[in-house]
Amino acid sequence: MSEFRTEKDSMGEVKVPKDAYYGAQTQRAVDNFPVSGIMFSRAFIEALGMVKKHAAKVNNELGMLDEEITGPIQEASQEVIDGKFDDDFAIDIFQTGSGTSTNMNANEIISKRANELKDDSTEVEIHPNDHVNYGQSSNDVIPTTIRLASALAVSNHLIPSLEHLSKAFKEKGKELSEVVKTGRTHLMDAMPVTIQQEFSGYARQLELGVDRLKSALDRVKELPQGGTAVGTGLNTNPDFGAKMAESLSEATGIDFREAENHFEAQATVDAPVELSGQLKTIAVGLMKIGNDLRWMNSGPNSGIGELQLKALQPGSSIMPGKVNPVIEESLTMVCAQVIGNDSAITVAGQSGNFELNVMLPVVAHNLLESIDILANAARNLADRSVKLLSANKERIEDMVGRNPVLVTALNPLIGYDQAAKIAKKAFKENRPVKDVAREMTDLSDEELDKALDPIKMTKGGFME
Repeated sequence: MSEFRTEKDSMGEVKVPKDAYYGAQTQRAVDNFPVSGIMFSRAFIEALGMVKKHAAKVNNELGMLDEEITGPIQEASQEVIDGKFDDDFAIDIFQTGSGTSTNMNANEIISKRANELKDDSTEVEIHPNDHVNYGQSSNDVIPTTIRLASALAVSNHLIPSLEHLSKAFKEKGKELSEVVKTGRTHLMDAMPVTIQQEFSGYARQLELGVDRLKSALDRVKELPQGGTAVGTGLNTNPDFGAKMAESLSEATGIDFREAENHFEAQATVDAPVELSGQLKTIAVGLMKIGNDLRWMNSGPNSGIGELQLKALQPGSSIMPGKVNPVIEESLTMVCAQVIGNDSAITVAGQSGNFELNVMLPVVAHNLLESIDILANAARNLADRSVKLLSANKERIEDMVGRNPVLVTALNPLIGYDQAAKIAKKAFKENRPVKDVAREMTDLSDEELDKALDPIKMTKGGFME
């Protein structure tokens, strides 16, 4: 038996795998773009199914399509949303820049399945263009899908993960609030800080990241749907765009709205570019956090060794007993990928010509990948590293006591120049600052104890 069936489109006949739900236009794209083997993500396909489902629903409510047609389309679209046809979304992301091929991929799958689901009494053959794509164009469907998918992913996945990590830093900081460690500037010893203070900085970075995302989402929530081919809204009901935004808002709990200007929303991807920029900012911050944790864990004998990260797996195929900060290394690689994705999205954002951007698929792929891997890495850092780490208190106390920079607290009492001499002597002789200061000043033990108390130094002000 043949493994193929013959399908027709406006260009002629095409052989399609007999069990595939897609049709001729999808097959042409599969044949034309054997580039990477990278397909659209589950998040994108789910959002595309939502666009098709709610388009059918709204077109019925506006009296543009009958229930006997839109009912099966909605049911088939729901199956797309649920992931039933993921394997039939077979087109490489490096395809036509508008994403027309993938829009038609969805239209063909949904129409074939809708025809299976329709009532036997329905004589109309549900068509991929005339019915599933009614009142729509690839030029508003794909940009809308990008915005819908990214808003859902940020709201439901990334923001909760960042908040989870921020909470983990706060809780671990509170647990280690009395541990005073050596602060560092230029990678050199500086004044003491508590682990809680250091971790509070990380928590605040993450909180600000969430704020940045929420701000960018306000622009992402403007949906291009309703502009059709070039933004004019030709061949769709004038109320379609607003009704689509309203319907998607009700379904998701996210406050979407019709684009204020369809020419801007379809000719540019400025809102996704802005969102990607905020993802990059978060990645830069997480890179710093991950590297700080690696430094503080370094050793165990020849490094800083202030923190002990949880041993999760052997770290070497040749050196027995070696354990590496694998979660932090995973995190920093994710950050590098997100930064690279942002560069690709930036270039893609420049590739709009007149009424349409022609790199929409690469924007969709990179943006959704960045959201997903950032969310996963942040939650992984919280659960497999931050919550499980401990402080090497004895080592920390020894390093703090021998930190010559502690002499800074004596500046108001003996002056900068005399304090510098004490610091140099303490460093040269590898002795505690307090012992050397006792020899080189007239300060009493009580005064020295008060001035050189590391925990008090972390509270700011003068050591009086």
